[in-house]
Amino acid sequence: MSILAKNITKRFPRKVALDNVTVEAPSGKLVALLGPSGCGKTTLLRIIAGLEFPDSGQVLFEGEDATNRSARQRSVGFVFQHYALFRHMNIFENVAFSLRVRNRPQEEVESRVAELLKLVQLEELAKRYPAQLSGGQRQRIALARALAARPKVLLLDEPFGALDAQVRKDLRRWLRKLHDEIHVTSLFVTHDQEEALEVADQVVIFSPGKVEQVGTPEEVYNSPANPFVLKFLGHVNIFHGRQHAPGAPDGPETSGADRVKSYVRPHEIELLREADAAGRRGDWARVAWVHRAGATVKVELEVEGEGQLVMAEVAREKWASLDLQRGERVLVIARDARVFAGDYEI
Repeated sequence: MSILAKNITKRFPRKVALDNVTVEAPSGKLVALLGPSGCGKTTLLRIIAGLEFPDSGQVLFEGEDATNRSARQRSVGFVFQHYALFRHMNIFENVAFSLRVRNRPQEEVESRVAELLKLVQLEELAKRYPAQLSGGQRQRIALARALAARPKVLLLDEPFGALDAQVRKDLRRWLRKLHDEIHVTSLFVTHDQEEALEVADQVVIFSPGKVEQVGTPEEVYNSPANPFVLKFLGHVNIFHGRQHAPGAPDGPETSGADRVKSYVRPHEIELLREADAAGRRGDWARVAWVHRAGATVKVELEVEGEGQLVMAEVAREKWASLDLQRGERVLVIARDARVFAGDYEI
């Protein structure tokens, strides 16, 4: 089932949560609603679920207007950040709950719950209670419960937000695999950029109250629509005013006299020792700090004469060949500087 939230506006007493927002989830796709806390992602999810109603706009399920339908009439499964499992019920009964309230036959309940516990790989835990499960196991049970009544739409609100980093990584890979098996149209809210880019078919990037860009993970990362998207998807170095980005070619948009900002991601910066810098253009800087833990080496540099700090990420093999120490002088070259027209401020 496709979902279209069209021209949605929602106001609260002290805030406009959504201002004429349109978001579409194609049938069978996994769509991430990504943005900073308080930007309206969860409000939109709740409007799609029928837990909130918009001040204006429409919610369409497969082209049919569902704006005024109750949550029970929308055939939606909802997974909350903090599980919302019934503590007094064992795992079997938690998963069976939505089938029980629909008065489904006992044989169907037993068959469906067994099927779902196998799907989430927790069939051996049917008789346990939520307090006896780990956070990751509880979230998988919450997902099984949301799927029990065969919803046409699955909505997940920060589903892994309460879990530690490693469990989050394991569960998001599991969710991607599960979605490929069941193909139910899904939207999930997250403020974790890595999570959205790794799991989703399509990413919707929010700033407060509005949508900034919609695209595949590759599109939003490699071709950001504006500075907000670029900065939200990871650390970025900003060069502005009369200073051009190091190594950026002269031209009508990037010459030192232009009132522009240039944006350069840390991994797009090249470092050269003085002995290797002949004929290369860039800015000279001193190594201020080096962080060697992780897949890449992170280097903080202070540009000479400017006092500006620049962050670079260098492959470990390259760093070994550079063999730089704190205080050493290097040439900083930007391999890919992005300039957005009209993006300048004092």
